[in-house]
Amino acid sequence: MTSTPYVVRRPGRSRFITVRGLRTHVLEWGDAGLVTPARQPLVMLHGWMDVAASFQFMVDALASDRHMIALDWRGFGLSESPAADCYWFPDYLGDLEGVLDALLPPDQPVDLLGHSMGGNVAMIYAGVRPERVRKLVNLEGFGLPGSLPQQAPKRYAQWLDELKQAVALRSYDSVQAVADRLRKTNPLLSEQRAAWLAPHWSRRRDDGQWEILGDPAHKRTNPVLYQKAEVLECWQRIDAPVLWVEGDQTDVSKWWGNRYPREDFEARLAQVRRVERHVLSPAGHMLHHDQPEALAARLEAFLDPQR
Repeated sequence: MTSTPYVVRRPGRSRFITVRGLRTHVLEWGDAGLVTPARQPLVMLHGWMDVAASFQFMVDALASDRHMIALDWRGFGLSESPAADCYWFPDYLGDLEGVLDALLPPDQPVDLLGHSMGGNVAMIYAGVRPERVRKLVNLEGFGLPGSLPQQAPKRYAQWLDELKQAVALRSYDSVQAVADRLRKTNPLLSEQRAAWLAPHWSRRRDDGQWEILGDPAHKRTNPVLYQKAEVLECWQRIDAPVLWVEGDQTDVSKWWGNRYPREDFEARLAQVRRVERHVLSPAGHMLHHDQPEALAARLEAFLDPQR
């Protein structure tokens, strides 16, 4: 383990609430006493195979305190997993609204931030509930490639076949091995940050092995096709100004090949009325790990320009 551990500047408070019948884990920084009409709560949504604690480095880098909330999505982190064979976006929208209803006054607008999958959820939600989102921050929430109806039979067949197979996530011999895995996936992640994040991203089992805090069912194909036209209808209804931030080393072709070219995303984002864009360097997809200080500065300038 590294000899110079990461030191948390703003410790989060861990709590559990029941949302739509599931025990849901939430991290909270600051409190309602910090909220003003010009400084609303910041709600943060992590990406696929990530956890709420992933935002800690960015939270620590902020120049001033504010009320912040981050949830572990169902089936991730310390939140409960449903008795389900797969996951889909409507449940994430329902869980987000459930958390807002449970923790904030009903008329309380929020500043909403999402990374990757969380960014896609945030964009859809901001179009569905525009009155609840004052400002919106999307960290590489590109969305997914568009789909065609003729893909449905093959997708359903694939899902049915996968239901007959056991799914599991790889385990690790030690928490250091988990940290090494994080750095292998993202070479820009420092040893100190990887060592801090590893025990939040995994847990030790009774047999001594460390397992990732994610439901293996996430590995199954989703039988419901991603409906690009429906998503864009939501994006077009976003009232909040949007901050889009990406890393200079992100290459979407590594994820989707030619199924989702960059020009397709640019055309989608062009349908959002007010967008401020920034690129961080050097940074990849996990830009809140790679450049938390630069990201925090961009975030504060966008959310609190008068400061």
